[in-house]
Amino acid sequence: MELLEASPNCELVCGLNRNSAQPINYQDLATIEAAAASLIQRGPFQLIINTIGVLHSEHWMPEKKLDDLNAEQLQILMQTNAIGPGLTIKHFSKLLDPAGSVMATLSAKVGSIEDNRLGGWFSYRASKAALNMLIKTASIEFARTKPNTALVALHPGTVNSRLSKPFKGEQIGRPALDAASDMLTVLLSLQKTDSGSFLSYSGEKLPW
Repeated sequence: MELLEASPNCELVCGLNRNSAQPINYQDLATIEAAAASLIQRGPFQLIINTIGVLHSEHWMPEKKLDDLNAEQLQILMQTNAIGPGLTIKHFSKLLDPAGSVMATLSAKVGSIEDNRLGGWFSYRASKAALNMLIKTASIEFARTKPNTALVALHPGTVNSRLSKPFKGEQIGRPALDAASDMLTVLLSLQKTDSGSFLSYSGEKLPW
């Protein structure tokens, strides 16, 4: 939000989270439609970015082997990383400027089926792969219904954040502001023909 608020080309920035005036919480899916409805009068929007996602919690970490796979963890990650973002695309896409807009959802390279060479992290990989399919499928519909919108999945790389902290994110990750700047540069350079792409923070196209 800092980068957008500082941009002279940005007229309005609206941020939503679990504690905002109009909360959005993927554990209560009804809040997604309500949050979108609360912004109708402030639109249309030229850029919508969804950064919500979960990798681990105080109760569990990513699975190292198949025997670690359990239904509860898989269900939670599917709801937060795929179902919630999918419904966010459904409801928030109604706020997009039909003359030209970009809608991006943070995904992860480990969600790429083709790029999976290490295994492990079953629930996270599966939930991000499901997210990628939702984005790709919606982009095909958008080509007909929102032809001036670029709908993309965006891989942020390793960032120094709470999500990456247990995995040496503080040592190997980029500062959050640097990562945000890299991703914003990519998003602002997108054309409508880029819709349906899975992109890295560097602008590289990743395999689904």
